[in-house]
Amino acid sequence: MDDQLNDEALIKEVLQGRKEAFATLVNRYKNRVYGLLRGMGAQKQDAQDLTQEAFIKAYRSLSSHQTGRSFSSWLYTIATNLLRDSWRRKQADPSYEHNLSVVEPMKCPETVYLQLEKKLEIHDILLGLSQHHRLVLLLRYTNDLSYEEIGIILDVPVSKVQNDLHRAKKKLKQLLKDKEVSVHEMLER
Repeated sequence: MDDQLNDEALIKEVLQGRKEAFATLVNRYKNRVYGLLRGMGAQKQDAQDLTQEAFIKAYRSLSSHQTGRSFSSWLYTIATNLLRDSWRRKQADPSYEHNLSVVEPMKCPETVYLQLEKKLEIHDILLGLSQHHRLVLLLRYTNDLSYEEIGIILDVPVSKVQNDLHRAKKKLKQLLKDKEVSVHEMLER
């Protein structure tokens, strides 16, 4: 709870013109955002760029952040949306197939492209979850965070994290069933 109250105080300071208070937020969350993006499959340089872009976007949109809402959840949402947009841009870029084959030389471009397609499909399925449930799943299965760590990030008790994760997986199973994608494939890395 202290971090969230502290985040809100820092946000208030930034909105009152004390821009250096935002540096505290950046220092607090930069590694978490970077880790989330890497865990979702972003290459190292892309994750660095998208982390920076997420903070720039958050800074510019800070006045739209709702008081009482978790800053970290809001920031993670910005970051994951930027990653999704990045994947879509790269998918539409014909030269991207060549770049992917360089990154993963053991696989042919078609295989890499199909894997990217699957990641995009899975990401779209995740968008069918509530923002909170999506974030709980991503923190657990892409960053391998413990229930306790997720509870700290989201400022909720461990029991709520466990309950939310159970509900999120139940909803995800239904969405996956609707899309005919197995849960096992979804949760594999």
